[in-house]
Amino acid sequence: MAEKKLNEKHYDLIILGGGPAGLAAGIYGGRAKLNTLIIEKGSVGGRAFTTREIVNYPGFPETTGPDLTNIMREHAEKFGVTIARENIKSVDFSDDVKVLTTRKNKYMAPAVIVATGTEARVLGIPGEKEFTGDGVAYCATCDAEFFQDQHVVVVGSGDQAIEEGMFIAKFASKITVIVLHDEGVLDCNKQAAERAFKHPKMNFVWNSVLDAIYGDDGVEGVKVKNVKTGEISDLACSGVFFFVGLVPQTAFLEGTGIETSSRGYIPTTNLMETNLEGIYAVGDVRDKYLRQIATAVGDGATAATAAERFIEEQKDFQENIMHSDRPVLLSFWTPDYDDSLEMVNAVDKAVAEAGGHYKTMEADYTRKKTLAAKFGIELNDNQHAAVVVIKEGKKVGELDLSADLAGQLK
Repeated sequence: MAEKKLNEKHYDLIILGGGPAGLAAGIYGGRAKLNTLIIEKGSVGGRAFTTREIVNYPGFPETTGPDLTNIMREHAEKFGVTIARENIKSVDFSDDVKVLTTRKNKYMAPAVIVATGTEARVLGIPGEKEFTGDGVAYCATCDAEFFQDQHVVVVGSGDQAIEEGMFIAKFASKITVIVLHDEGVLDCNKQAAERAFKHPKMNFVWNSVLDAIYGDDGVEGVKVKNVKTGEISDLACSGVFFFVGLVPQTAFLEGTGIETSSRGYIPTTNLMETNLEGIYAVGDVRDKYLRQIATAVGDGATAATAAERFIEEQKDFQENIMHSDRPVLLSFWTPDYDDSLEMVNAVDKAVAEAGGHYKTMEADYTRKKTLAAKFGIELNDNQHAAVVVIKEGKKVGELDLSADLAGQLK
């Protein structure tokens, strides 16, 4: 059977993920007149869309996840942003034009923003999925205040579970932590454990796991199983918070060259740049301190602005370097070394002495490694700079930085 031909679609900017970070990036991209595409495999709005009440987003004292994210979506569409509901099957970031393939389409763009977010680690307990948003929660900062003067169960005993449990205790009347280990053994740090044991609202059920969650319109109780005796008991409560970890949605990036932390999050610069040129990461998928709608929106705005400038730089590079009517000297330098910057100045001086027959362009190696690799340049502790000679878009040589530069250009 012949392979099905995919539709090729070209954009200036592609955003993977339609949560608050992705939508904010779309708004800024569209407003900058970039032909912008958002690809979202689920509900536009991401995890924020499933939040029943939001009271800490600036300017919206009281709203819901669907209401807030729908406004964001409409705002993005107003600026001409296209939103596609598709699942990415493969990704290729190896060239100047990035390629993202779905079942029907092949999307291409010079810049991509990864805004795929996280998902809470799900245990698959009966009732967990059914009551998500109606008593089952995964974010204390988002939902704790909605359990004012109520009994809440916390699942997990690591740093996040215990610290978030004490935060929930500011609102709830009682916290019961379900702990797998023997009495007195928690997975969190010692300081957090000591504070939790002294907290008047914190209670613990040891050697146990959650077996089921039940209720009618909302959570009314849970079934707790003792792992040593097998005994199952009922515990009445109004809410269940799971803190057994979040999973960043980065598995699809394996093999692309994108660097991730040990937990799968993507490190970035303050411009949201990843280690690959033209690829940015924003929102919950980024390795950062606070994961909230407000911070996600800021990430998206920053990344789209940085991407806009990168795209302009790429256009400028094509016009002034690859299609130049004069030979070009492309200098790669490293900001951490003074001799590297001195080399750039020396090249400019040498060009002037040689009669000015060359164009010059500088590239920060730490930000332009993809470009450097294209011309076979790899700087290290022993080599801090390099100058490539380009004619008619092709590398024809390199300058010897230890010799007379002006002499090599005559």
